[in-house]
Amino acid sequence: MDRYIGKRLDGRYEIKEIIGVGGMAVVYKAYDSIEDRIVAVKILKEEFVSNEEFLRRFKNESKAIAVLSHPNIVKVFDVSFGNLIQYIVMEYIDGITLKEYIERQGSLRWKDAVHFTIQILRGLQHAHDKGIVHRDVKPQNIMLLADGTIKVTDFGIARFARSEHRTMTDKAIGSVHYISPEQARGEVTDEKTDIYSVGVMLYEMLTGRLPFQAESAVSVAIMQLQTEPKLPREINGSIPTGLEQITLRAMQKDPEKRYKSAAEMLRDLEEFRRDPSITFDYDYYIDNSPTKFVTGKFPKQEDVVEELEEEAPAKSPVVPALAGIAITFTIFLIIVGILLVPRFFGPTGSEIVCPNLIGKVYEEIKDDPQYSDIVINVISFENNNEYESGKIFWQKIDPGKAIKKGSSVDVKVSLGKKTIRVPDVTNFDLPTAISELKAQGITNITRVEKQDDTVAKGSVIKTVPAAGESMYEGDEIKVYVSIGPPTVYVDVPNVVGLLVSDARTRIEEYGLTTGTVTEVDSEAPAGIVIRQDPDPKNVKQVAKDSQVNLIVSNGKPPVVTYKIDLTVDLPDDYVSSTLILSAWIDGVKVLTSGEIDSHARDEYQFKDFESTLEEAIVQIKIESKVHVEPEPYCDYLVNFKEGTYKLVKRYTGYTKATSSTPSNTDD
Repeated sequence: MDRYIGKRLDGRYEIKEIIGVGGMAVVYKAYDSIEDRIVAVKILKEEFVSNEEFLRRFKNESKAIAVLSHPNIVKVFDVSFGNLIQYIVMEYIDGITLKEYIERQGSLRWKDAVHFTIQILRGLQHAHDKGIVHRDVKPQNIMLLADGTIKVTDFGIARFARSEHRTMTDKAIGSVHYISPEQARGEVTDEKTDIYSVGVMLYEMLTGRLPFQAESAVSVAIMQLQTEPKLPREINGSIPTGLEQITLRAMQKDPEKRYKSAAEMLRDLEEFRRDPSITFDYDYYIDNSPTKFVTGKFPKQEDVVEELEEEAPAKSPVVPALAGIAITFTIFLIIVGILLVPRFFGPTGSEIVCPNLIGKVYEEIKDDPQYSDIVINVISFENNNEYESGKIFWQKIDPGKAIKKGSSVDVKVSLGKKTIRVPDVTNFDLPTAISELKAQGITNITRVEKQDDTVAKGSVIKTVPAAGESMYEGDEIKVYVSIGPPTVYVDVPNVVGLLVSDARTRIEEYGLTTGTVTEVDSEAPAGIVIRQDPDPKNVKQVAKDSQVNLIVSNGKPPVVTYKIDLTVDLPDDYVSSTLILSAWIDGVKVLTSGEIDSHARDEYQFKDFESTLEEAIVQIKIESKVHVEPEPYCDYLVNFKEGTYKLVKRYTGYTKATSSTPSNTDD
């Protein structure tokens, strides 16, 4: 027989019977002789009285509930923490857990789900207002009374948000099927953590199933971090769209995208209860399909237009009074049993060598007798590029170090490589697409050019992996960029000899465009194409819409310039040794030499003597200090076209003048 049954605690609480047994406490039905009422007394098991961690948790629960007073939260009437016995006196709840009710009913009527959720949120909002975050909200910790009233229980791992939320001393991560992603990562938790858990419960009530299920706790934790739930309406089509939206917003993996408070979620549920056809303007990812969003207003659902009934939900048979509380504590140990409970028993005093846990699969070693001398305590699940999902990649105590038998070894378990959801950058210009990808943590980007007749040149056609798919951080993503439609080649027409207007028409007929039109001097009639680029003699085909440049005659014959080297013998009897020669055509001076020392040389050559005349008389004159005005020296008949000349006249007074074209002579 139990040692407490029939006894009176502190002369007041007469223990009647056991109504529940949990991992760390036993719950009794008792009679409060002072208040004349039936109560529930939770007594910490004797083996844990000296365990500081269990005692801390036990006190934490009483501390948390003691500051709360709300019809939807279990009441605490009294606490006692003596040296030999520690107990909490709470209100006696005659009901079952919400989990039991869900298992009996399957999916609940959405009206009932809303009715229960509103009560849960009211209780949590009261706790949050007092600075308390529950951190273990789940249907096992929600009691359902016969009249439909909800009671939130088990604040064993609750935190006082204003004083403790920045520490991680508990390393508690709650029940893996209901924990938020930030809890799974071991990060700081706040009121939005409870909102996520409420969203999971609402999902379970509406669909009759959990959003994430797997064979191991690690696998479920990974799904909480990386996997989007199936849409509730795909499981149960009778769920109103607005209620689905509320559920999915509460379950957003990013805390900033969830409801900011229980009060905010309550407002939407109350609004929905007044008008079940309502929808909300939320924006969020809802599944793994490419960039699928819920945005704006939805069509009204004909099957949800009736008003939500205010009466209590249909009653179900209930289990004995505090069986729910017993189940609550049993489930508490299930929560921490995998990860936490063994460490609370403390070391035995003998020393062992800390084993190397790095690289070991947590699920394989957590119950392995080889490691029974230590408590493997998972403090977080984190992405790791080196170790596969489920493997331990960090341990706090170095392998080989001497530790006491029964010591707790904190470890971190890998979630595998970090996965990133590929954003939809289709039709984005390339710089914008790259910026968007990098903003999501995708940096290994390869550009692939591809012809496409539907996507504008320079814009993104697709990515591989595709939008909405997941990829590992650091993996390559290929961005296919349009370079326009496939190139079509056409023949190059010959338009030489055509009037420019006819040439333009011919070019257009071939699918080309006329480029530049340049007029040049030519003996051809004005407006006639004399050359084209490209020339069909050299280029047979070009891309469609390419340009053909035209060279057109202006009807003016081109001016031809001729050159000749004219050599003139210098006079040997000129009075001055220095002279200047000049060449004249039709009385116009066209060339002049520099000063020439006639005593030092016999001839002078006018090099590159240019003229547009084919033939002309060139008169050579002499200038000097003696003859200020140029004096005729000789005349040459120069054939510029042929490059020949001959002396035709020599003026008196001078000697030496050539009479025919000499061989070229340098200056």
